[in-house]
Amino acid sequence: MNPRLLLLTLCQGLLMVNNVVFIAVNGLVGLALAPVAWMATLPITAYVAGGALATGLVARHQQRWGRQRSFQLGLLVAIASAGVCAWAALTRNFWLLTAATLVAGYYNANGSLYRFAAAELVKPEFKERAISWVLAGGIIGGVVGPNLASWSRTALEVPFAGAYLGLMAVAALSLGLMGLIPFPPLAGQGGSGAQGRPLAEIVRQPVFIIAAAGCAIGYGVMNLLMAATPIAMAQCSHPFSAAALVLEWHVLGMYVPSFFTGRLIKRFGVLPIMCTGLALNIACVAFALSGNDVMHFLGALTVLGVGWNFLYIGGSTLATETWRPEEKTRAQAALDFCVYATMTLTSFSSGALVTTGGWTAMNLGSLLPIGLLAAALLWLARLQHRPALA
Repeated sequence: MNPRLLLLTLCQGLLMVNNVVFIAVNGLVGLALAPVAWMATLPITAYVAGGALATGLVARHQQRWGRQRSFQLGLLVAIASAGVCAWAALTRNFWLLTAATLVAGYYNANGSLYRFAAAELVKPEFKERAISWVLAGGIIGGVVGPNLASWSRTALEVPFAGAYLGLMAVAALSLGLMGLIPFPPLAGQGGSGAQGRPLAEIVRQPVFIIAAAGCAIGYGVMNLLMAATPIAMAQCSHPFSAAALVLEWHVLGMYVPSFFTGRLIKRFGVLPIMCTGLALNIACVAFALSGNDVMHFLGALTVLGVGWNFLYIGGSTLATETWRPEEKTRAQAALDFCVYATMTLTSFSSGALVTTGGWTAMNLGSLLPIGLLAAALLWLARLQHRPALA
């Protein structure tokens, strides 16, 4: 840990405050404003879809202007889009809310690169710990985000409109911190042309495919269940304060393990940690299917968070082995596009599934991508074992 890494960790925490509040609030605001109930999570879908659409643009901006300026631009977008979200809530404009969260996806796509920027602030032998430590900043989001959403619920005349104003202040604070972090220049920074191997060659590598699958499916399943949790708990007549508590423990489950995930990867290897994350996802489904009390939601979402941590950090660490320095911005954009595209599908599906099929059907449906990831990890393990046999 050094001062630059500490500041970036704080920025990651503030990013997660933004994301947790969006998850906690947008589904319920969407449910109140949407023309039909199954569109309730469309504002959440727009946020991750905006991230998917922005990945290529963010990669070009990072290559041209460097990490710091691109990150600062993302935070300016966060401030502006949160202001528009507040206005949309006050005027009860569902489509303006959806459009504002779509634009906010640029900030999300920028912020997802904090973990890779962290690896550039330390010596190469500490990259696993740097990625893990920065993601540990999400604990701030786990504590502050649900409480901000709960406190601001009645701050203005329209429920939750005050939460978006709070997010403007959060992004402004992060903007000030980001200005204090001098990032090393990227390889080929300032150039306009693509450098290194063609992107198609990079993404066809088996290791990249599995890294992308681990990050995307881990995030997709987590997003599928997390986005629907406030709605499912409301359907079970649980108060919003209970949903906020569940989300708080979920985000703590996502990020507290980051204090030791990097060490575990260093000791046991990436694939065993990712397989453990996969097993925890299965445990989450089993827990969720066992009942509809608050403790069932809390237990399932906490286990889900830990499973996500192992899959996401494991996949991110694995991905760093697949690109050269001059290729990183394009390769990282491709990786995150896979993540956001999957999240777009799952966040939209969650609203339809939870309002039509219910919480049980949604959990059963999540077993399909979990099974696909299990097959992918087994495939990579066999590929890596073949040279040893030879």
